[in-house]
Amino acid sequence: MTTASGDKELSDFGYTNQLKRTLGSFHTFAAGISYISVLTGVFQLSYLGLSQGGPAYWWSWPLVFGGQLMVALSFAELAAHYPVAGSVYNWAKKLSNPHVAWLAGWMMLLASIVSISATALAYQRTLPQISGFFQFIGDGSGTSDAANGVLLASLLILFTTLVNAFGVKLMARINSAGVAIELIFAVLLVIFLAAHFTRGPEVVTETLGTGANHSTGYLGAFLIAAIASSYVMYGFDTAASLGEESVDPHRNAPKAILRALLASFLLGGLIILFALMAVKDINAPELSTVGLQFVLTDALGSTIGRMFLFIVFIAITVCVLAVHTAAIRIAFAMARDNALPAGSKLAKVSQKTGTPVLPAIIIGVIAIALLVVNINSPQIFSAVTSLAIILIYLAYLLVTVPMLVKRVRGQWPLKNAPAGRFSLGRWGLPVNVLAVLWGVAMTINLAWPRKEIYNATEPFHWYLQWSSVLFVAVFAVGGFAYYWFVQRHKVGVLADHAAKPVETVMEEEK
Repeated sequence: MTTASGDKELSDFGYTNQLKRTLGSFHTFAAGISYISVLTGVFQLSYLGLSQGGPAYWWSWPLVFGGQLMVALSFAELAAHYPVAGSVYNWAKKLSNPHVAWLAGWMMLLASIVSISATALAYQRTLPQISGFFQFIGDGSGTSDAANGVLLASLLILFTTLVNAFGVKLMARINSAGVAIELIFAVLLVIFLAAHFTRGPEVVTETLGTGANHSTGYLGAFLIAAIASSYVMYGFDTAASLGEESVDPHRNAPKAILRALLASFLLGGLIILFALMAVKDINAPELSTVGLQFVLTDALGSTIGRMFLFIVFIAITVCVLAVHTAAIRIAFAMARDNALPAGSKLAKVSQKTGTPVLPAIIIGVIAIALLVVNINSPQIFSAVTSLAIILIYLAYLLVTVPMLVKRVRGQWPLKNAPAGRFSLGRWGLPVNVLAVLWGVAMTINLAWPRKEIYNATEPFHWYLQWSSVLFVAVFAVGGFAYYWFVQRHKVGVLADHAAKPVETVMEEEK
């Protein structure tokens, strides 16, 4: 019984499961796909892709999918063996050592919190397009755009904090319902756009002269535009991070990871392509400022367009909810190892709700604080988003690199693994190598101190342009220094979470 439920592997980590196994296969799939949230990502940063690379930025979509598929396949193999909370943190622990694991967990936790802030900002590019009522501050230009975005995002984060504090069942119901609506209407959107074509698919070969100001020509423009696609296809590991709350996680988690990524690729790619084929004027300036939201009302009319924008609003909501949920599981996983300050308090699971309440609240407060300190920065959208993605890719590398080392040494995959679990077999090594190379390339591309991303509008300061490098360096080096000199000496599974002796487990099962 313990083997089937996944609790045996928990005891191998030294844990006893204090979370409740209530989530089915669709719940885990919904968690992965809502974190990716194709409607959120595509509509939030399409303006960046179109303004920097023109319609030809579409080609970054299959490129990013190919790279992320290598990572997802590697993670699916890990999820088949270790479907545990804080997946990246615990995977790094098994593949490397506690120090690498702590850094991976820290980067993933920080990335998730920043992602909450970055994703919640998508409200600003959607709600005011539905109705001017949602433009509470100013007219939507300059600093008023950023300030209103912070207000809307903060309200959303408050909502996700409350939902997560009330327990995983409520979160799963809202998330699953939202994902079902998102998927249905994403398919309908593809159909509606297909009925309003004004040009052929050759539109994705048009660059609209975006490479003219780059020394490397269109390649320079394309690499910047690719960030719009990079932002969407990550977070699929969330399906495994809910493993301790899932039924039959060894089978469901790998499938959920791969299905979430594949569904997002297909729907997102078709939406971008068909939107470019349906928009009346491919040179419309709104494409570079508003993005694909403009296409909905331009091609489909205001009534139908607003209906689909409302679905985007739902997608953003469940996306932030899923990211918040994932961040809580990472904090919980590290806290029960006493790897975070006040670990015993952060790892406490409410008997009433069956979820760690304190991490939900603290993460929500920090996410809002990140927005407030940038309230007067118009470039907050692209900068905060890029910082979140960089941290995610670094955290993923701290798993895929140790995994590759294990493969080369012949220590992975596990020799005594139960039959029937997902395995890459002889494809494992090339897939793992490509996953590492992809992660390194995209980290460099995302962190490159380009003015178009980090210093695009006034005030122009060198530290803004280098904010990606400075931010990552300060939080990675500073965080690890704290761990090494302070927290490292306190790390160990908390008594309340420690695995029970075999004799005790056998007695309870009787």
